[in-house]
Amino acid sequence: MSATVERPVVLNTEGLSKNFGGRVTASGYEGGLWAVRDFDVTVREGELVGLIGPNGAGKTTVFNMISGLISVTSGEVEFYGKKLVGRPAHAITQAGIGRTFQNIRLFPQLSVLDNVRIAYHSRAGYGLRDAIWQGTRFARKERELTERAQELLALFHLQDRQDEIGSNLPYGEQRRLEIARALAGEPKLLLLDEPAAGMNPREVHTLMDMIHFIRDKFKLTIVLIEHQMRVVMGICEWITVMDFGQVIARGTADEISNDPKVIEAYLGRQGRRV
Repeated sequence: MSATVERPVVLNTEGLSKNFGGRVTASGYEGGLWAVRDFDVTVREGELVGLIGPNGAGKTTVFNMISGLISVTSGEVEFYGKKLVGRPAHAITQAGIGRTFQNIRLFPQLSVLDNVRIAYHSRAGYGLRDAIWQGTRFARKERELTERAQELLALFHLQDRQDEIGSNLPYGEQRRLEIARALAGEPKLLLLDEPAAGMNPREVHTLMDMIHFIRDKFKLTIVLIEHQMRVVMGICEWITVMDFGQVIARGTADEISNDPKVIEAYLGRQGRRV
C-alpha cells in the first residue's frame, strides 16, 4: 500500500507575537500589551481552517500580521516556504494572500463592478504609458478586466447590481461583494475575518455553501475567523482556539467542542461572547 502524500504547507507561523506599547531592552520587551504571543499554526493546501476565541483574544491581530498591515514584534510567517515578515502589505497580496475585514471595507462611492475591477488592476498587464495614452492595448486589457469582473459577480449573484453604488447594497450582499473583490486578486490563501457578521440565518446558510464552493472552484486554502459556531463547526476541518493572545487548543470540531479549556474560555466568564 502506497504511503499517503501530505499536501504542501501553505501557511506556517512560528512564535508569532505582537506587543503594543512596550520597549526593547537588553533582555527583551518590557511593558506594553501582548496582543498575541507565540502563535503557531500550520495550514496545508486546500484546508478550511477556523480561528476562534472570545472577543479580544487576538485573532484579527494575527490576520493583520500575516497580511502585513501591522508589524511583527517577533516570530516568523512563511507562505509556501517564503518568509513574509517585513514585507509590505501590497507585496503580500501580490504573493497570493487575500483577505476580507471584520468591518466591511468597500470603496463606498464606486459601483459594484468597479469595486471588483479595481482589484484586478495589479495584474492588468499594461504599464503607465498604456494607461496615459489609452491605446489599443489599454482598451483590450480593460475589456478583459471588465469581463472577468462580471463573471466573478455572476458567481456571487451580483451581476444585476453591477451598476449600483457598493455602499447601497444590503449588508449580506456587501459581504459577498467584499469576498468577490478579494478573489479578484487571485489569491492562493484567503483570510476571512468574520464573514457571517450581521447576517440573518438564511444568509449564513448561503454563506456556508458559498465558502465550500469558492474553496473548490478556485482551489483555495481558507482560514476564517468567526464567532458563529454554526459556521465554524459546520465547515471547518481544523480549528485553532485563542484566548488572551495565546493558542489554548487545536483540533477537529468534535475535539474542540469537548475541550475543557475551550469551554472555560467561552462559558467560564460572564460577558464573553461565543
